[in-house]
Amino acid sequence: MENLEDDQIQNLLNEFKKIEEISGETYDEDYQKMLDEFMNNTFEGMDEDFYKMYKTKTLKVKKLHPDAILPKYNYPTDSGFDLHSVEEVTIGPFGRAFVPTGLSFQFDENYEIQVRTKSGLAIKQGLMVLNSPGTVDQGYSGEIKAIIFNVNNESVTIPKGMKVAQAVLCPVVNGGYVDVLEVEELNETDRGDNGFGSTGII
Repeated sequence: MENLEDDQIQNLLNEFKKIEEISGETYDEDYQKMLDEFMNNTFEGMDEDFYKMYKTKTLKVKKLHPDAILPKYNYPTDSGFDLHSVEEVTIGPFGRAFVPTGLSFQFDENYEIQVRTKSGLAIKQGLMVLNSPGTVDQGYSGEIKAIIFNVNNESVTIPKGMKVAQAVLCPVVNGGYVDVLEVEELNETDRGDNGFGSTGII
């Protein structure tokens, strides 16, 4: 039952109706209620399975380093997964460095991976992803390296295996599906050219 497609489900429902019409029998209210409840529970569960199948995306991962740590979502509701360093890296005061993760990814068109700062790392150790969010394009197949910035006035050493950033798989419109069109004028909007600070701070 769980592998039925939408059209197969509809065909099954139609067959139930035909059998009912041919038999000419009138079922009592309790029987009909039981049948309706059975059908609703069955197809409701199948709808959830279909929805999950539709929403689920495949993220292929290749380990480029034997000590690389594969992605893992700590909770089903998490947006991102942690990226770990595969080397010990020391970053000088107010310095920055590439931190290798030993991983490369492959995913569907119209998606990108965004590399972001981990909030705990920023507040506790003063380390952040300098270009947050860093963009990993769908066509890039090389190693993911986080650009880590040290906001401290002293050196910080990142040990091997430490979480250095988080990565989020995000939908985007790839350049191949964007038509860039030069125009003389743009349509007017209610905001216009009101930019930085135009809405105040409160």
